[in-house]
Amino acid sequence: MAIVLDGTKGITNSSWTTGTRPASPVTGQMGYNTTTGQIEVYNTIDGWATLGNAYGIDYLIVAGGAGGGGRYYSGGGGAGGYLTGTTNLAIGSTYTVIVGAGGSGGASDSVRGSNGQDSVFSTLTALGGGGGGSYNLVPTRTGLSGGSGGGNSGYDVGAAGAGTGGQGNAGGSGATYGGGGGGGAGAIGSNGTSLNGGNGGVGLSNSITGTAIFYAGGGGGAAQDSTLGSGGNGGGGNGGQSGVNPTAGTANTGGGGGGSHIVNPAGNGGSGIVILRVPTAKYTGTTTGSPTVTTDGSNTILTYTSSGSYTT
Repeated sequence: MAIVLDGTKGITNSSWTTGTRPASPVTGQMGYNTTTGQIEVYNTIDGWATLGNAYGIDYLIVAGGAGGGGRYYSGGGGAGGYLTGTTNLAIGSTYTVIVGAGGSGGASDSVRGSNGQDSVFSTLTALGGGGGGSYNLVPTRTGLSGGSGGGNSGYDVGAAGAGTGGQGNAGGSGATYGGGGGGGAGAIGSNGTSLNGGNGGVGLSNSITGTAIFYAGGGGGAAQDSTLGSGGNGGGGNGGQSGVNPTAGTANTGGGGGGSHIVNPAGNGGSGIVILRVPTAKYTGTTTGSPTVTTDGSNTILTYTSSGSYTT
């Protein structure tokens, strides 16, 4: 039904149910949703949004960390991308949550760590971390790019895997017998030296749950005999060295996995996490994916460690 203008009765909008909305809406198209009892308007950011009926929430989105590179002074995995901020949610809408898995550690000296998977809330995407470089991928022993970049293997002093602006930092370069550390959300990975692995870049602290916790630390680079690279604060795994296993990134932090030396495979990346801080007065209780629900002051905290959704 078209808009009807009447000097006595006012404006009557077109109407539909949630299931019969226009299939190909244009930006600014507006109508009355008889399912929700609300006037809604279409925009390219939120889709169908309830007109004048939205509220703000805080969010933290961390993608999966990457795996470290395989064998022989390899590079640490980059941390998953880190996004935090405030966004408006339209009442009566369902918002998708995707929690990215960590990447696998390299299984041999010619296999890089694999990138972590992206994490998503609504239209916001944090990019998975970049895998750590491996020694026998001559001539490109470099780490991969991602939310934060992977460190290079030993013998590669060139530029390491790049991070994504606003989400993370680059990995460190390698040296003779030391792999570079993976980048973290708060700092680049340290360079390896002739004997030592580079440390993973530090993550960032966030208090969205009411408690300050570090997320998205880079994985440490491996070393031959001297000092292995430590994982960055925020779940980064330690690198390996002769007789010492690398460690994985911590689950649900987006930490990068440690690079390996001799012992395979390298450390896997830690899975990501999505956290929403919703005003309790607006919280509907309608979720999928079984988030952990807590409260902090006048807010309800939804912590997703697996994919799901939230309906406003």
